[in-house]
Amino acid sequence: MIKEWKITLPELTGKEKRKAYVYVPDVAYAEPERRYPVLYMFDGHNLFRDSDASYGKSWGLLQYLTQHDVPLMVAAIECNHHAEEESCGGRLSEYAPFDFSDPGWGTIRGRGALTMDYYTRVFKPYIDKKYPTLPDREHTFIGGSSMGGLMTLFALAAYGDTFSRGAALSPSVDFSPGDVKEMIRSARWKDKVLYMDMGSEELSRRSRSIYGEVTSLLIRRGALVESRIIPGGFHSEASWERQIPFFLNTLFYALEE
Repeated sequence: MIKEWKITLPELTGKEKRKAYVYVPDVAYAEPERRYPVLYMFDGHNLFRDSDASYGKSWGLLQYLTQHDVPLMVAAIECNHHAEEESCGGRLSEYAPFDFSDPGWGTIRGRGALTMDYYTRVFKPYIDKKYPTLPDREHTFIGGSSMGGLMTLFALAAYGDTFSRGAALSPSVDFSPGDVKEMIRSARWKDKVLYMDMGSEELSRRSRSIYGEVTSLLIRRGALVESRIIPGGFHSEASWERQIPFFLNTLFYALEE
């Protein structure tokens, strides 16, 4: 079952409202004493239903989790859609852990820390209070795609006291690879589990090299990484949907009940 409501992120967009979502397994209502791990995600509008998705195709998470009776809650927030304000307030800015320059968008002011502060200080406490969660770090995951994948790496690096495992699909590690590598080098990774992938059809020679370097660096730093190149994979919700069983397997692997 999907619950949705409107929230504000005052530090990012003032009083402007956006949607928050939480998926709760149907069995939770029949077994009220049971508690569940929570996967926090970005781009919440693209996850569950095609009717909400920016490009008319979602990840299909609602259908998958329901059909397979996955004992997991998923909590997510809609992104900021104001692309015309990318330099200081759009999706790229909210999902950027650091400032960087892009040929198409110019200089992007990284406000990812404000986004993650909201997730950890406001959103997670609300979910833990209202829903049957396992609130401890071991059972708290983070995930996303593209810039949301980059934010997953940032969350594990800088907010590792909250999140123990993550799934970064098609992470935007090539926007500012030097900053990405420094972020990884400066963090503790030895007790963190990460699923990471990239579609073969979205990789240029440069991005393939950077993705390999990032994967190798994470392994050297001690992260438990499952890294995949998806044959025929694209930078799209349809492609990420097909990876759901793979990243869920990593998130749940050897997880203590």
